Amino acid sequence: MRIIRLKEVIESTGLARSTVYKFISDGVFPIPISLGDRSVGWLESEVQDWILDKVKERDLSVRGVM
Repeated sequence: MRIIRLKEVIESTGLARSTVYKFISDGVFPIPISLGDRSVGWLESEVQDWILDKVKERDLSVRGVM
């Protein structure tokens, strides 16, 4: 199990910082883990699962169009 910080979340997803936090507020992105008073991190596996879900959504929508 690995915890990643915001910079790596942004690099992995291609999302902007504000979009990451908007998606968290909307309940569609993994919730960060508090690492201390002013720091948070995400479980890498949860972020990767979110990315894989996006790929599945894309694949389903492409098949639905054809």
